[in-house]
Amino acid sequence: MTRVIFLGPPGAGKGTQAKTLADNLNIPHISTGDILRQGLKDQTPLGVKAQTYMDKGELVPDQLVEEMVQERLKQDDTKSGWILDGFPRTVNQAVFLGELLRKLNQNGEKVVNLNVPDDTVIARLLERGRKDDSEEVIRRRLEVYRSETAPLIDYYSSRQSLLSINGNQSLEEVTAELKKVIAS
Repeated sequence: MTRVIFLGPPGAGKGTQAKTLADNLNIPHISTGDILRQGLKDQTPLGVKAQTYMDKGELVPDQLVEEMVQERLKQDDTKSGWILDGFPRTVNQAVFLGELLRKLNQNGEKVVNLNVPDDTVIARLLERGRKDDSEEVIRRRLEVYRSETAPLIDYYSSRQSLLSINGNQSLEEVTAELKKVIAS
C-alpha cells in the first residue's frame, strides 16, 4: 500500500516525479490542479463552484479544495494507494487530510519533500519559459510558498513522517532515490 504526499517549491519537479512514480507503482497521481480541471470539464457541482472563484482570479477556498480531494480519495482506484501532489498546501489542510485518511482507513502515508535551492528553481522555471514566469514573479511565488507551505515541512517533521530528498540532481537520480525511500 503506497500513499505518498509530495511537498516542494514550484519547479522542484513534483509533478514529473509524482507521475513517473505513479505509473511505476500503478497507482493514481492525484494533483489538485487536475482535480479542478476535471471538475470544470465535467461540470461537477464542486467544479462549477470552483469556477466562480477562478473566473474572478481568486484562489479556490480550502473547504472546496478539501471537498474535491475527499471526493477523489473515495474513488475505487485509490484503494491500492495514491500520490498526492499540490495538497495539502497549508497546515490546516494537512490536519484535514490526516483526519480524512483516518476516516477512510487510508493512513500510513509518507510525506516526501523535494529539496531544491531557490537558484535552481528559478533557473528551471525560466527555462520552461512560460510567459508569466519572469524572475520577479518566480521569486514572489517562492516567497508565497515559503510562508504558506514551508510550515508543513515543520508540521510533518514534528510527526516523524517527513522524508527529505535532494531534488537538485538529475531526473533519474531523484527518481531512484524516491523509489528507495518509498520502498523502505
